[in-house]
Amino acid sequence: MAATALPPLPEQFKSLQHHLRTGQELDKREPVVAYYCRLYAMQTGMKLDSKTPECRKFLSKLMDQLETMKKQLGDNEAITQEIVGCAHVENYALKMFLYADNEDRAGRFHKNMIKSFYTASLLIDVLSVFGELTEENVQHRKYARWKAAYIHNCLKNGETPQPGPIGMEEEDYDAESEEASSSALPTQVSQPSSSTYDPNMPTSNYTGIHIPPGAHAPANTPAEVPHSTGVTSNTIQPTPQNIPAVDPSLYNAQSAGEVRLTPEDFARAQKYCKYAGSALQYEDVSTAVQNLQKALKLLTTGRE
Repeated sequence: MAATALPPLPEQFKSLQHHLRTGQELDKREPVVAYYCRLYAMQTGMKLDSKTPECRKFLSKLMDQLETMKKQLGDNEAITQEIVGCAHVENYALKMFLYADNEDRAGRFHKNMIKSFYTASLLIDVLSVFGELTEENVQHRKYARWKAAYIHNCLKNGETPQPGPIGMEEEDYDAESEEASSSALPTQVSQPSSSTYDPNMPTSNYTGIHIPPGAHAPANTPAEVPHSTGVTSNTIQPTPQNIPAVDPSLYNAQSAGEVRLTPEDFARAQKYCKYAGSALQYEDVSTAVQNLQKALKLLTTGRE
C-alpha cells in the first residue's frame, strides 16, 4: 500500500528497523496496523534525531508514506478515531500473542511462533502512539520478547525449551540473526488446539506476568501464519469459546438518579464498546462480552 520507497535506514534509527519491517509485512493483510507501525517509527524517530540530514530525509519520506496510506485508507474508523485504532492494534497484538502462547504451551516450537511472540512485543510498542502503555501491556511485552529470545536461543543451541511460564532470565533476541539462521529452525506449524492453554497452570517459578485470559487463540489466528506453513483458512475449524458468566446484577441494571458520569466516564465506556467490536472481528466472544459488561456497569453505576 505504501508506494513511496524509503531511503536507507540511518544508524540512529536502527532500533526502529523491525517495527518498519513489520509494517511492510502487514501492508496487504492488515493495512491499519501497518499504518500505525510507521506512525510509531515516525514519532520515535523524531525524538531520536530530527536534525541530521540523513535522518531528516528519511523522516520526510516516511511522512510521505503515512500521508499516502492515510488517503488510501479513507474514512476507516480505525484511522479517524484513535480509540478504534488503539483497539484494532491491541487486538491484533493479542491475537499474535495468544497464537504463540498456545503453540508454546503445547510444546510446538518453531520459527513462526517465535516470530509471533516477537511481533506481538513490537505491536505493543506501537500502542504507545495512543498514550502511555497499561501495566498489563508492559508485562505482556516483556514476556513476549523474553519468550522469543529464550525459545530461539534454545533451538539454536540444540536444547528443548520448557513450555509455558517459567522463571525468566535475561535473554537477547536478535531478529536479524534469527532470520539468517531460519533454515535451522522447524517451519511447520501444527494446528493449535483449544485444550493447550490452561489458565490455572501453576506459576510458582513465574515472575508475576499475567497472560491474557482465554483458553485459545481467536479462531482465525492460524490464517495469519505465513503461507509457507501450509495452513490455510479452509483447514481451520471453529474452536470452542469460553464465555464469561454475565453478572446477574446487570440484567436489572438501571441508572440511579444520583449517578453523574464525567466526560472521562463516557470516554471509557466508548473505549470498552470499541474494544468489544474489534474483538468480534477476530471472533473473540469472551473479550467482547467482558468489555461490554464493563461498559454497562460503568454507565449504570458510575463505577468500574
